[in-house]
Amino acid sequence: MPWHETSPMEQRLEFIREYETELFTMTELAAQYGISRKTGYKWLERYAAEGADGLRDQSRRPHTCPHATDPDVAATLLALRRRHPQWGPTKLIAVATRREPAADYPARSTVAALLKRRGLSVGRGRRAARRPVPPPLAPITAANGTWTTDFKGAFRTGDGASCHPFTLRDGFSRYVLRCDALAGYTHDATQRCFARAFAEYGLPQRIRSDNGTPFAGPMGLSRLSVWWLRLGIIPERIRPGHPEQNGSHEQFHAVLKAATARPPAATRGGQQRRFDRFRVEYNDERPHEALDNRVPAMLYRPSPRPLPARLPPLEYPGHFEVRRVYSNGACWWGGHVFLSEALMDQDVGFEEVDDGWWTVWLGTVAIGRYDERRRMFHPISSQISVGRSASCAGSAPALKDGKTNA
Repeated sequence: MPWHETSPMEQRLEFIREYETELFTMTELAAQYGISRKTGYKWLERYAAEGADGLRDQSRRPHTCPHATDPDVAATLLALRRRHPQWGPTKLIAVATRREPAADYPARSTVAALLKRRGLSVGRGRRAARRPVPPPLAPITAANGTWTTDFKGAFRTGDGASCHPFTLRDGFSRYVLRCDALAGYTHDATQRCFARAFAEYGLPQRIRSDNGTPFAGPMGLSRLSVWWLRLGIIPERIRPGHPEQNGSHEQFHAVLKAATARPPAATRGGQQRRFDRFRVEYNDERPHEALDNRVPAMLYRPSPRPLPARLPPLEYPGHFEVRRVYSNGACWWGGHVFLSEALMDQDVGFEEVDDGWWTVWLGTVAIGRYDERRRMFHPISSQISVGRSASCAGSAPALKDGKTNA
């Protein structure tokens, strides 16, 4: 029969009274109240042991939990959090382990849940992914502080071969470091040009380029820029659609074209010989108004940082989480997390900066942020964010009338 408009407690007491009259069997009463015989006997046992209180609804929560966090460990972690409200679970566990190495500490997710239960962690709503804002371009104040590079527009030589002029200059002195007639915009050919420049002139602090191949990739980084980072060189990229941010180099290309490619040489080899003659004239003979009519060779000196025989190892502080990037551009973080194919076979460091947010480092340079909750990597796509790098000393020659001369 259906229940009357009474509370479950009253119905259970009525069930007990009717059973005690011995006028009904348990089977009959169970059918009448719409319960099982097992439930009926359970109520009788509780009533006999505890009286009417035994008929109240009881919690189904287990009396014990073998995996529960030790209360002393929890107290230690909570005390650390109250003392350092900005520390996340990873830092709390690391510091607590250093103080009490013998204790059994829970997983990071367990500590995060503990902080949330105690009101020490504020939950966030879903964040919209925002494009990282690139820092401003560094001022060029000394030789080898910033090298500028680009590819001049391709053209064909007299024999129909394609020529892609690769150019590299010191941004402070305007000294032309390389001017090569390449067959294409390939990574290998471009890297060889840079390797020759590094071997002859040393390493700069930064290299400024546009966002095209091979200087940048789909997510900001390219194999070439990762190589620069491993050498301690900061890739500095202009904003897309803003060639004026590398205006001196653009104007240099106009001078180069007028002096060497009107008309083009008969072969790419002949074009290279034109480039070589032009470079000597540009560096040693042609005065520049922006340099107070001095020539670039008067201001340029090679960098004191030599090209190392081997890439320096990637080392990270002890509190970093270090991951190796696979050949597909992903690393393992409880599952595959895609970073960039340009980082293949590199060890990257994750530094927790907030609950669920990590700064991703390649050596001493920040390359992006990782959102652990959404399992998403947000690269710093326009410009690399400098971590710890040497600054350049010296003063730049003043430009006249605000102009940028090649």
